[in-house]
Amino acid sequence: MADADQARGLKHSGHGFDDEVAIERRTLRDYYIILRERVWVALPLAIVAAVGFFYWQARKTPVYEAVASLQFEKPETVVTSQGVVDPSVRSEVDLNTYIHDINSNRLRASVIESFTPDERRILQRAALKHLPPGATPPPAAVLLGSIDPEPLRNSYLITISVHHEDPAAAALVANRYVEKFMDYLFESVGGKNEEAVNYLKGRAEQLRKDAEGAEKQLQDYMRQHNLVSLDKSIDIVSDRLKSVNTALTNARLEMLGVEELVQQVAEFKKSGKELLEISYIASHGAVPALKTQLSDAEQTQSLLMERYLERHPKVIDNANRIAVTKTELGKAVELAIADLNTRLSSARDSVRSLEKEYASQEAEELSLRALSVDYNSLQSRATVAKSYYMEILDRLNQTTTFKNLDKISLHPLDRAQVPSSPISPNVGAITRTSVGLGVLVFLGVAIGLGFVDDRVKSAWDVESFIGAHLLGIIPQLGSISRDGQFGLSKSASDSESGNEAFLSLYSSVKIQSKLDFPKAILVTSTIPGEGKTLISGNLAACFARHGKKTLLMDCDLRRPMLHRHYSQQNAAGIISWFEQGANMDGDVLANPHLGIVKLGANLWLLTSGGRSKSPTELLENPVFPLLLERLKKEFDLVVIDSPPMGAVTDSMLIAERADEVVYVCRFNRAYRKHIKLYIKGLRDGKNEILGIVLNGLSPRRIEYYSNYRYYRSYKKYYGAQT
Repeated sequence: MADADQARGLKHSGHGFDDEVAIERRTLRDYYIILRERVWVALPLAIVAAVGFFYWQARKTPVYEAVASLQFEKPETVVTSQGVVDPSVRSEVDLNTYIHDINSNRLRASVIESFTPDERRILQRAALKHLPPGATPPPAAVLLGSIDPEPLRNSYLITISVHHEDPAAAALVANRYVEKFMDYLFESVGGKNEEAVNYLKGRAEQLRKDAEGAEKQLQDYMRQHNLVSLDKSIDIVSDRLKSVNTALTNARLEMLGVEELVQQVAEFKKSGKELLEISYIASHGAVPALKTQLSDAEQTQSLLMERYLERHPKVIDNANRIAVTKTELGKAVELAIADLNTRLSSARDSVRSLEKEYASQEAEELSLRALSVDYNSLQSRATVAKSYYMEILDRLNQTTTFKNLDKISLHPLDRAQVPSSPISPNVGAITRTSVGLGVLVFLGVAIGLGFVDDRVKSAWDVESFIGAHLLGIIPQLGSISRDGQFGLSKSASDSESGNEAFLSLYSSVKIQSKLDFPKAILVTSTIPGEGKTLISGNLAACFARHGKKTLLMDCDLRRPMLHRHYSQQNAAGIISWFEQGANMDGDVLANPHLGIVKLGANLWLLTSGGRSKSPTELLENPVFPLLLERLKKEFDLVVIDSPPMGAVTDSMLIAERADEVVYVCRFNRAYRKHIKLYIKGLRDGKNEILGIVLNGLSPRRIEYYSNYRYYRSYKKYYGAQT
């Protein structure tokens, strides 16, 4: 058993699955399987969504689009006394300004007022189709439609798009907007009043003199006090003061923290408390490692005391190790206290130094700020005066420039034409969108259900989510009688797909196992009805066929089933043997209370010997592991059929005595989170988990969930041979 435990530990450390990290990701094949499994749920929903969206969009009222365009051409350069003026549109800012002008309420009102009675009737034609007879048509302001002006990038073009239910109305509104926008530009950007230019010139001259006088006063003050850059000096001193203040605050906080630790150490010493309860000491230097080393040594001593006497060499050596570790731990604690006192002294020195530096910087800043009041006042006057002067000068240049412009280089490029077909609803676009929506709904529903459904369905669920090896896949055996299912692996014929599946499982168990014979393999599951008894019987038969002396042991003491499948009596067995005194003298094969029955070549059966409502009394009794060890001396392999882990705790008690565990999971039955929880419990108990057997898949599902299609080729080939 010691060798088995050692091998089991190697298995977990070197080849086990990590409970936290998935070793693989879902492949495209996995997602294909998810889609195929849920196609009859997702496909109707996708069709309903696509058809509904198409019907909803196709029933919308037809909308027509008419587009007119404007072009801003770069005119000849205008030369004035102030310089060269370029009146063209030079940036997106200018174009965006025109866009806002087109969208303004002023231009909209101008367009509405320009319509004649006949034109108004054109605008109302589409609305009259939806109104009841005799109803008053809405005003023209409501019937303009949707106006969308948009500049074309990297050009001097603006398009005005109008969407309307009537094609003629759309073209009419677009062309009218172009006309009224041009009128607006000529009215607002024409010549300027000459009197405004003269007034701006006089005001600019006065502000120039004020700015020069304020600048002269500032320069005189700076020469008087030998100032070059007062603001920069104040900023430097202020930043330095802030840095010192921050450092002083941090130093005081650190000093308070260290003082609190020192006081805590003193209180612990005074009251005799354990200094290792202080987090600073517990994490200082070598203390954590020594604590761990001491804890390990004490645990080892506890285990050794259970196994050996007090004077055993291993016990004495480990006791010496504990004493040395405690001494080293005491020294490490004293070193931590000394280091804490040193930190306190250093923190106090740092606080005193920073307080002196802060006082010095504060005095320097106060001195500079005393001069800054007058300096800032003079500087503000100079800045404001200069700002006013530059603003008036810029306004004067603009006014002078526009005064010399006689016209705007703007003209319509293309007039809007009456559209022949609507842009909405667009059957082609609606069809493409509907198909795309249907695909998205199909994928979303199928994949969403795949992630919501937590039951085991594929190899990815076993190997990536649960974190265990997939030992094999057992197909549905509904076409085979119940007795025939338990005799599959005893048959000499390998052409049956079920027989080949169990032979493949036998090979996987041999490959995954790291322990030599003799050994005991526990077969368990999550819930009843997952086929663990079937797996146990056929796995034992496979080992027997390959020359291993195998015992099939029924440890489901609450609901034994093996004796029924093999047509045996259940009067003698484990419970009967236990009740008769648990005698193991002599040959266990001939023990009448155990009643071990030979089923075939190299295959024996040990039944439960009745039923028990409290089997834990037997399973926790010291005679049970002794019985298991005795059976392992008589047999190469003991295959134990146990109760499901989700129903009772018997399997965990049996697993403590077994060498390896095979976990059975029926397709689409047990939940992944439950299996993962029980697998983790087995691993925490240092059990060797060989892997999971996925049971009950139909041949069609096997073809998509694994490479089981090769079994069909195997059957076809050997069937033709026979």
